[in-house]
Amino acid sequence: MDLESRLQDLITAPLEAMGYELVRVQFQGKTHPTLQIMAERADGAGMTVDDCAEISRSLSALLDVEDPIQGGYVLEVSSPGIDRPLTRPKDFQAWAGFEAKLETLVAVDGRKRFRGRLLGLEQDSVRIALDTGEALVPLADMKSAKLVLTDELIDAVTQG
Repeated sequence: MDLESRLQDLITAPLEAMGYELVRVQFQGKTHPTLQIMAERADGAGMTVDDCAEISRSLSALLDVEDPIQGGYVLEVSSPGIDRPLTRPKDFQAWAGFEAKLETLVAVDGRKRFRGRLLGLEQDSVRIALDTGEALVPLADMKSAKLVLTDELIDAVTQG
């Protein structure tokens, strides 16, 4: 199991007990290693600086005790933001109707990059409307996915 998966397993339950959902764990950087934890409130309310500080304090203590990372690193806690990454199956359902960029590990229908309107999930694949038609992108082949910052998305997030 890789480090990010181990970290995800370690912090998911404590985050949920605090009323948050884990969106993404990312550990990057060799010279200045950073552990980025992206979370959102389980009740759907917007994340505040106080929420991030609460998560940081709690997880910092847990990580100090468990010590899953060799050497020093910076802990960064953030909310997903408007042009959020899509990391869980429910994200593709919740954000259906909005524009997204997807990148796959292997070619799907001869391509690895997709940009279009999310149409939700069909079994274990993301359905996306492209200029050339529709595509089904298997979740298992997904390298990354994120919403595209558009006026429509900004309006939906700020008014919804």
